Amino acid sequence: MKKILSVLSGLIFIISTSVFAEEKLTIEKQLVGIVGAISGTVKTETRELKAGDKIYLNETIVAGAGSGTQILLLDQSTFTIGEDSEVVMDTFIFDPATNDGKIVASVKQGSLKVISGLISKKNPDSLTVEVPEGTLGSRGTEFQTIVSKGKTDTLLIGPGKNNTLGMRPGAVLVGNNLGSTLLDNPYSMASMTKGKAPGQAKKITKNQLKKFNKKMKALRVAKLSPEEKKGKRKEMKKQLRKELKSMGFEKEEIKSIIKENIQKDKEKKVAIKKERAEKKKAKKKKAKAEKKKNKKKKAKKVDKKKGKKKKATKKGSKKKKAVKKKEGKKKKATKKKATKKKAVKKKATKKKKAVKKKPAKKKKKAVKKKVKKKKKVVKKKPKKKVKRKIAKKRKIVKKKRAAKKKRAKKKRRKKK
Repeated sequence: MKKILSVLSGLIFIISTSVFAEEKLTIEKQLVGIVGAISGTVKTETRELKAGDKIYLNETIVAGAGSGTQILLLDQSTFTIGEDSEVVMDTFIFDPATNDGKIVASVKQGSLKVISGLISKKNPDSLTVEVPEGTLGSRGTEFQTIVSKGKTDTLLIGPGKNNTLGMRPGAVLVGNNLGSTLLDNPYSMASMTKGKAPGQAKKITKNQLKKFNKKMKALRVAKLSPEEKKGKRKEMKKQLRKELKSMGFEKEEIKSIIKENIQKDKEKKVAIKKERAEKKKAKKKKAKAEKKKNKKKKAKKVDKKKGKKKKATKKGSKKKKAVKKKEGKKKKATKKKATKKKAVKKKATKKKKAVKKKPAKKKKKAVKKKVKKKKKVVKKKPKKKVKRKIAKKRKIVKKKRAAKKKRAKKKRRKKK
């Protein structure tokens, strides 16, 4: 392996000196890949990157705000770096004859999207991404990670277990010293924080997916921008062919590799579209079935309620009829009693009238006669006595007056 690596590094050095004369290189620098697409300002410690530039081992790639780049590695892996990101390729070992090798990259901040290549195809455990909270072990798939302050979110995008194209099912092992979580269902995610074991795998929400896509927005704009010409793409392909030739591949092998990659990308896209369409159909079917069930349940409930109401109304009507019958009977009984009472009263009144008619007239006449007699007696007696008394009093008063007059006359005479 060491001999192969030394030969490869020598070949890369020769090619790089011929293509980039201005850049001074040392034998220690090892080629890792080429910049495929770029948007905004993306730099390393020594230079600003452009489409077609080479990427070397242990170089720190820094993408600014609203910027991003896509790096095509020699084993046909693809590393897409999002905005406000800092990524370093720590280890890259690749033997093109056997596809053996190892890739280790570290993300200090920002976002990285990985599509695995030949190394992962040969050995799924040979690609790892280190983050501040732990490590991400790729199992031959496509995934994306976002490193923020004290937290790392990882999303599995790759094909699932039951994909229709027979592709190897993708998986990512999210782990640290405290535990690990395996993501093996597409669009499932897990989070890691400092000093804690990774969280459980959860299906990503729409808002979370928007955050992941937002990190790669700048690069998508760059790919779709009209400024990028076909000539640049051809140059990139030529450079890739040169690199592959330098690694010992023949023309036919290079063409087949490129075709295979294109087909794989198409197949992946088709598979993802199919999976999404199937999921949508399944969701629609479930929704329809649930709606039907809910309608049936509602109809049953309504029928039950109606049946209960009808039964209740029937019972109520029966009770009302029974009550009415009782009331009618009571009314009849009361009427009979009333008629009996009326008959009794009539009889009593008749008896009273019969009893009252005869003695009443006699008693009234006798009482009237007695009252008249008493009045006459009372009137006659007091009138005579009073007159006599009054006459006596008048006589006495006259006598007194006459006596007074006589006395007065005597006194007068004496005075004279």
